[in-house]
Amino acid sequence: MKSRRDFLKRSLAAFSGLALAQSASAQWLRKRSTKVGIQLFTIPSLVSADFKGTMKKLSDLGYREIEFFGPYDFSAEETQAGWKQIAGMLGIKQNAFYGHSVPEVKAILKDNGLTTPSVHLDLLTMRTNIEAAAEALASLGTRYVAIPAIANPDDRSDYDRLADEFNRFGEAFAKHGLTFLYHNHGYEHIEKEGKTLMDTLLTQTDSKNVKFELDIFWMTAAGADPVAYLNKYPGRFKLMHIKDASEPVRFSGDGGDPSQWMPLFPKMADPGKGVFDLPAIIAAAKKSGVDHFYLERDVTPQPEVTLKDSVTYLAKNL
Repeated sequence: MKSRRDFLKRSLAAFSGLALAQSASAQWLRKRSTKVGIQLFTIPSLVSADFKGTMKKLSDLGYREIEFFGPYDFSAEETQAGWKQIAGMLGIKQNAFYGHSVPEVKAILKDNGLTTPSVHLDLLTMRTNIEAAAEALASLGTRYVAIPAIANPDDRSDYDRLADEFNRFGEAFAKHGLTFLYHNHGYEHIEKEGKTLMDTLLTQTDSKNVKFELDIFWMTAAGADPVAYLNKYPGRFKLMHIKDASEPVRFSGDGGDPSQWMPLFPKMADPGKGVFDLPAIIAAAKKSGVDHFYLERDVTPQPEVTLKDSVTYLAKNL
């Protein structure tokens, strides 16, 4: 426990130093029409320890858009209970708004020149509490609500049924001015009866109410090509998670469960520090209609380095 506290103190101190630097990249980014965002799962312990301070420091570095990862007080009770064990391992003590109300979160973001175009919300909450969640998120000012992953294989076993359910989610969120999204996690490329879940969802859902968030790392780990999907389905991918890989990555199996995801975390790299052809991916994303780009290096081991290097890279390449 002491080592975790010491690590957190060192990280916060280093992070503060970075923010005070007010780099040229940060100032240049503020003038860009493409706003750089960050998925907070990149720095979960920092944001949990000091949400308000971390928002200011991210803004000082040049980030302009924030994506929350849940759960929330309006999430399903089962979701909140299941998260507690994982949260403890990550050094997170509270749900995603970290003790603040929705109006308080909205005010903190506004005070720092930040917005939250999208958030992640789990499948169970969408099934059991979608109206309350939609009302809260609409009041926050977000636009997109994404399922980050479907960990239970039974929930994704019937491709056609899941596509129909996504259409219902899309209709429900649209009534509140929100757009439903699905974030890929790798298992979508398992072929069954001549089709994959990813292509089924892209072809059998309403293109108006159902959009997608492309995670280039997990798609690559499944053996699929992000550029090919962006080219094949223009207008469907509206958000993108950008990270790199220190070496070529593939799942040990079909990518169907967290036991295959976690071993790949150490192979993640900061954008521009790995083997992905990010300029080609970003160019295809812009042409395809991606509007929001988020840094996401899941639970980065060196927050201060990742945040500085990534904003510098994205400042030059977005």
